[in-house]
Amino acid sequence: MSLKDEYKVTRIKYDDTKEWLLKRHYAHRMPCITAAFGLFKDKVLVGVCTFGVPASPSLCRGICGEKYADKVLELNRLCIEESDAKNLASFFVGRCLTFFRVANIIVSYADTSQGHVGYVYQACNFLYTGLSAKRTDRQPIGYKGNAHSRHLWKVSKSEAEGVQRPQKHRYIYFCGRKHWKKLFKQNLKYIVEPYPKGETLRYNANVKITKQGMLFV
Repeated sequence: MSLKDEYKVTRIKYDDTKEWLLKRHYAHRMPCITAAFGLFKDKVLVGVCTFGVPASPSLCRGICGEKYADKVLELNRLCIEESDAKNLASFFVGRCLTFFRVANIIVSYADTSQGHVGYVYQACNFLYTGLSAKRTDRQPIGYKGNAHSRHLWKVSKSEAEGVQRPQKHRYIYFCGRKHWKKLFKQNLKYIVEPYPKGETLRYNANVKITKQGMLFV
């Protein structure tokens, strides 16, 4: 049976994603979500993929310039509860992208600190634009949590330490009619680079496999 016959992808509500993601995704926190999609097998939710406006306005401006900053969305969560279906992650993402009929610029990151390379985005023909810039975050001394750095900025200097933020592989995908895709590509501020390759994974996705067999991206 093919993936398209065995699995269904539909748009879901924010409330349907929250508990599911908080329990399963390694970040254990919710991002900004403006569009969410569910992967269903036999009417059971087995995967969630979400998109939202990036937290950084400079990121939105930096991809294709100020003129197209409002077109930028980030694929900010991808979590699949299956561990034995080959190419399932790329199938899921590909289906989600077909829902974006209007002009959009999709950006997503593969977290090197989690051993991710971004094979799922490569399989979906995203453009690879290199690693994110090296940055240092300020956080409480000895902090081991998963809060985003923007929530920790009020920590006093005496109680904080600088921690280098792991670099991430940056991928970009253009949605919309050919006219829009052409405009986005012409205004892209990043250089398109060859896809990075890392350790060969069992699945065609950037994954983290836990003892429970969950896939996290």
